[in-house]
Amino acid sequence: MPKLKTSDDRIGATALQYALDTLEIAGPWDWDIGSDVVRSNTFVALLFGVDPDEAAAGLPLSAYIRGVHRDDQEHVHTLIRRSVDEDVPFVAEYRVHSADGVTRWVLDRGYIMRDSLGRPARGRGIIVDLTRSRTGKFTATVEDPAPVVSPLEQAADHAVAAQRIIAELQDPDLKARADALLFEVGRRLAQHEVRARRRCMN
Repeated sequence: MPKLKTSDDRIGATALQYALDTLEIAGPWDWDIGSDVVRSNTFVALLFGVDPDEAAAGLPLSAYIRGVHRDDQEHVHTLIRRSVDEDVPFVAEYRVHSADGVTRWVLDRGYIMRDSLGRPARGRGIIVDLTRSRTGKFTATVEDPAPVVSPLEQAADHAVAAQRIIAELQDPDLKARADALLFEVGRRLAQHEVRARRRCMN
C-alpha cells in the first residue's frame, strides 16, 4: 500500500479510509501527453493505488489505468482516445481500487489542451470521489457530453489551473487556500452530477 507522508511517515488503513471518505473530492490531475507523464496530488494517487511521491514526480498514464477496475479499463481507455482524437471533454464514472483496499467510484472530468498547431499537448482534469453519494445503477460514462461548458465546470478548470500554478510558488498558506477552493468546487460538481443522475433515473 502506498504511504501517505505523516510525522512518523506512516498511515494506517483506517486513517486512510477515513481521509478518503471525508474528502468528497480527491483533486486534480495533469497529463503531459508528449512525454506521457501524469502528475497528481496525494489523494488522487491513493485512489488509484499508486505511490504519492511517484505521482507528484510523474508517472505514465498506464500506472493509473492499472488502478481502474478491470471491467472498466477498456471503456476508460476508449474515452481517453476519443477526447484526444476528437477534441471533446473527457467525462467518465468508473471504479478504482484504492490504496486502502476499497473499490471506490469516481467521477473523472478533463479537457485536452492543444498547441499552436492544434496537436494535443496536455490534459487537465479533476477527480471526484462519489463513493458515499453514489446511488442507483452503474453508469460508466456520460456518452454524449453537452458541448456547452457550464459555469461550474469552468470554475473547476480554473481551480485546477490555479492550484497547479500556486503549488509551484511553494507558499504553504496560499496553496492551502487554493486546495480549499478546489475541494469546494469539486464538492459542488459532485452534488450537481448526483442531482443530474437522479433526475435521469426518475
